[in-house]
Amino acid sequence: MAAFGAKDNALKQLRSGDGNKSDAGGVLHRKHIHLAVCDVGKTHEKLQELRASPANGKFKVDFVLTTDGQTLEAEALDNGETVTCEYLELPDHFGFFLPLAGISPVKQIRDNAFDIRVTSRLNKLYVELLKNNPAWAAADRRHEMNHFMARLIFCFFAKDSYIFNSKGMFTETVDQMSERDSSNTHEVISELFRSMDTPIQDR
Repeated sequence: MAAFGAKDNALKQLRSGDGNKSDAGGVLHRKHIHLAVCDVGKTHEKLQELRASPANGKFKVDFVLTTDGQTLEAEALDNGETVTCEYLELPDHFGFFLPLAGISPVKQIRDNAFDIRVTSRLNKLYVELLKNNPAWAAADRRHEMNHFMARLIFCFFAKDSYIFNSKGMFTETVDQMSERDSSNTHEVISELFRSMDTPIQDR
């Protein structure tokens, strides 16, 4: 939960037992995830119990997840999509849980093993942006943040499909034009977006 940007205070409360609203012997992080550990071989049964929990609707849970330490099962409650994997393979399904960080990638990107590494880095960027700009985490800014991240996702994947007329053009430009301390990276990206919004003959 910390990897997806959960507040330190919220995590401290959950660890101490305060604020935990689980009615299924697990841990419920409001508006995020309801998870539980179960006996070996009982992950499917426990996931069904979590899914049926009235607390999910009451506290607006997005995901349910259970593990016996060997196998892990999770489900996105809004669309019913599921993940079942070995516990140690959880990092390979990082993209499945991106909505916990407010990022909603398309399914094709989320399920691609190579793209998961990219979305992992994008998540780190997202968390860092909010850490340095707390006001951007407000509900009225969420759409703008998601729109910006969607633009970046498009640019990172478009660079490898020659949509920009040259492979790697977007990332290479950001790398070449940014100062080493990234102090002007926001200006570089802004100019790139402005350029892409201008017909080629007018640039």
